[in-house]
Amino acid sequence: MSAYLLTVILLGCVMFGGCTTSSSRPLFLEWVHRIPYHTVTVNHHSIVYSDVGSGPPVIFIHGFGGTMWNWEYQHGAFTQNHRVIIPDLLGSGLSDKPQGPYSPSDLVHFFHAFMDALHIPKAVLIGNSMGAGLAMAMAMDYPERVESLVLISGLPPNLKESVASQKYQQFLHHRPPLWLAKMGNWFAGRSATEALLQEIVFRQELITPLVIERSFQNRQRGNLLAPLYALLDNIDKWESQYGARISHIRHPTLILWGEHDQVFPVPVGERLYNQLPHAIWNIIPNAGHLPQWEQPEVVNQAIRWFLNESRIRASPNP
Repeated sequence: MSAYLLTVILLGCVMFGGCTTSSSRPLFLEWVHRIPYHTVTVNHHSIVYSDVGSGPPVIFIHGFGGTMWNWEYQHGAFTQNHRVIIPDLLGSGLSDKPQGPYSPSDLVHFFHAFMDALHIPKAVLIGNSMGAGLAMAMAMDYPERVESLVLISGLPPNLKESVASQKYQQFLHHRPPLWLAKMGNWFAGRSATEALLQEIVFRQELITPLVIERSFQNRQRGNLLAPLYALLDNIDKWESQYGARISHIRHPTLILWGEHDQVFPVPVGERLYNQLPHAIWNIIPNAGHLPQWEQPEVVNQAIRWFLNESRIRASPNP
């Protein structure tokens, strides 16, 4: 087996956290083990989510291959004034993983139905990476359901051209077939999971053995590979159906970008910012592709300020 092919196989399994059978209780729930999570049926599929706090709703949306735990430092930070909802998206985490479809428009319509199921008429949408893409797509297709947007290392309109990471580029253009990616787990293991974390996380000291184990275990839920492959197969539809319309978004928007993001570098975020007429731009220092996890206090403070400013602007004059 060539070194290049092995690298591609390993990346496939690392991105998806491996392919073996998971434990009965995922480690990512350690941070909410005292807080019950909920299950709701949406279009005949089971979606698992956390729902805490009261007030205007805020929904946190994880990125490609992510889960609820990507928002562990935001989970309890906004509950005093907001209802905080954090789902495992369809095809991710503890939620159902049907064969498809997973086109961008399918995901948007499903998310709209998820909001209906939770009786949420309108919400602030906060997304990281692909989750930011879903938030923007909601603002385009269902603008009346979106209060405002927070895009954290968000999805650019020309996604394929914007990916700077060589490993991610290789996987986008040369990913192995499903069966071969599953075999890669035999070679990858936790060391390959660590390699991916080193690619997306700038603060390497945060990549502890517990974090590596948690990341490895969290993404081994059932039929995880097929939905993620389907998402990759639909990237062109994101660019053609949504990327070209980003400048139409008129919602108040906060863009937060990791200073050292190796997946979508800062210039990618600046180009996205220039397409959004009502956006505020903020670089998060000493952070990579997961600023909300690497610099939670800085990110939470920025989000808190933005939510407060949006509330003031929306309030009627006395």
